[in-house]
Amino acid sequence: MSGPRTTAEDSVTDVVRWAAFSCVLVPVVLLWYGTSLAGAAGTAVGLAAVTAVCRLLLRQSERGATRLRQEELHGPSPRRRGRHHRTGTGAHRGGRHTGGNTPVG
Repeated sequence: MSGPRTTAEDSVTDVVRWAAFSCVLVPVVLLWYGTSLAGAAGTAVGLAAVTAVCRLLLRQSERGATRLRQEELHGPSPRRRGRHHRTGTGAHRGGRHTGGNTPVG
């Protein structure tokens, strides 16, 4: 990662760290209270899967928020201005062009 980390990135990292800690702690506690090894392992796998998906969604959300902030500061990126993001007005926008009362032919 380049540059200093923001508070949002730090909070995402903290959430992921606590989730990973829980993925280890919960099965240990389950084993301590007499749950089977298979049950504790299944719980660990389930928690790890949920943690991975949440981490992915958090990172994706952070990238989207960063992109939105950049667009607010600098305007939309030229590469994102496609068919539905054209600038300009007038006759190049499609539709019928009446041309007033001029005869055809």
